[in-house]
Amino acid sequence: MRAFLASLACVAVLISGCAAGNAKIASRKGYVRFPEKHYASGEKAEIGLKIRGEASYYGPGFHGKQTASGEIFDQEDYTCAHKSLPFGTKLKVVRVDNGSNVVVRVNDRGPYVDGRILDLSVAAGKKIGLDKVGHAEVVATVVE
Repeated sequence: MRAFLASLACVAVLISGCAAGNAKIASRKGYVRFPEKHYASGEKAEIGLKIRGEASYYGPGFHGKQTASGEIFDQEDYTCAHKSLPFGTKLKVVRVDNGSNVVVRVNDRGPYVDGRILDLSVAAGKKIGLDKVGHAEVVATVVE
């Protein structure tokens, strides 16, 4: 009986630790616990909306992990993180200094670096040359 109570206590401690971690994740701005309900809400960004600022890219440390939208991050997909645009929004991102561009889909929240407007996946970042410079000024236009 003691062994059963001890294992029950261990399970309770583990569950409470998970709850605290989930609360921290859920407190992030833009976090959606059930992304399918977010899409069902019909929330859409205005097509043609333009935002300008610095973009960077991210990937290796996050590849295979869950994004804020609930999908698994694949650094080879053309996706991005934005602080508030609805998940599923498609953006045409144009690098200002060289004109290269890529179309990405918002599936995560971020970036968490001041002055940045987008974090692109590795594939999207490479397409516009961010792998060589780290970050650059872009204009992102909502296309869908």
